[in-house]
Amino acid sequence: MKKPLLLIVYGLVTGLFLLFFWYYGIRDDKNDAWNENPIGLMGDIEEKYVLVTFQSDLDYWRSIMKGFEDAAQVLNVSVEFRGASQYDANEEITVLEQVIARKPAGIAVTAINPEALNATIDKAVNAGIPIVLFDSGAAGSKAHSFLGTDNYSAGTKAARELGRLMSGQGEAAVLTQPKQLNHQERTEGFVETIQQEFPGIRVIEIADGKGSVQGSAQAAETLLDAHPEIDGFFATQANGGVGIGLTLQERGLTGRKVVIGFDIDKGTLDMVKNGTINATLAQGTWNMGYWSLIELFHQNHGLVQPNSEDMNGAHPLPPFIDTGITIVTKDNVDNYYAK
Repeated sequence: MKKPLLLIVYGLVTGLFLLFFWYYGIRDDKNDAWNENPIGLMGDIEEKYVLVTFQSDLDYWRSIMKGFEDAAQVLNVSVEFRGASQYDANEEITVLEQVIARKPAGIAVTAINPEALNATIDKAVNAGIPIVLFDSGAAGSKAHSFLGTDNYSAGTKAARELGRLMSGQGEAAVLTQPKQLNHQERTEGFVETIQQEFPGIRVIEIADGKGSVQGSAQAAETLLDAHPEIDGFFATQANGGVGIGLTLQERGLTGRKVVIGFDIDKGTLDMVKNGTINATLAQGTWNMGYWSLIELFHQNHGLVQPNSEDMNGAHPLPPFIDTGITIVTKDNVDNYYAK
């Protein structure tokens, strides 16, 4: 090859190298065609998102909070946890009003009642504050999305497990929280599945466990006094299973009644391990917290598009995300203790 031609080739190679170096190394505008930063989504540490609960001392919320915190670390934003101390809709409304007044970047809230919080939730949305619901929804509100268990399906799974353990025969009772939507759906799924798939089992009563261990224990005592022939129980929340278990232990009935619990707090897991509770249903609680914050971040930063087919006509986020559920028994209970 002649020398002038070599010089031309070397010049072209050098030029291409310099162009590559400038484009990927030193140019100021490094955003791609989609205007996304190559390092990924990144917020500001001054950007604060709030998670609101009721009965704030429940162990159940810890995994949800952990998911919320983990997402915050990924996105470089701040989070805060607020909650009503009691099982009281008015107290949760007050807490939510206080949070709205501080104008956070977004709010994730679990609704103690499917209707009581609607006006307050709508107030946040109308003020331009992104808000999503987790664990327990409020379908009539303007919340952008609900992240949680498919509660009807969870009730169905509980019914099938109880039906299997009772060999399709006997009498059963449900302990629930009748004013809370997620518990209503679990109860409905359970009762309808028993009626359709286990005609030999009769659900004789649906009782209010009042959301506490003590209330559930008292309800179980009342049920056993009135119906000592009860063969099985389904509790739609963690305190219910523990309350039933305590009553059975006090009456020397451990292992003689089938108990299906809900959630994986330590008290419930301990009773699964010692055989007081036959099985419990584990929700995808970490998923609820993690993806709630991811959704709020996207909404706050305008990284969404309206969809006229979403709930209430024009919501930009998926109207429902099922965070999953699994059955926990003595065989796999050790996998569910906090590490």
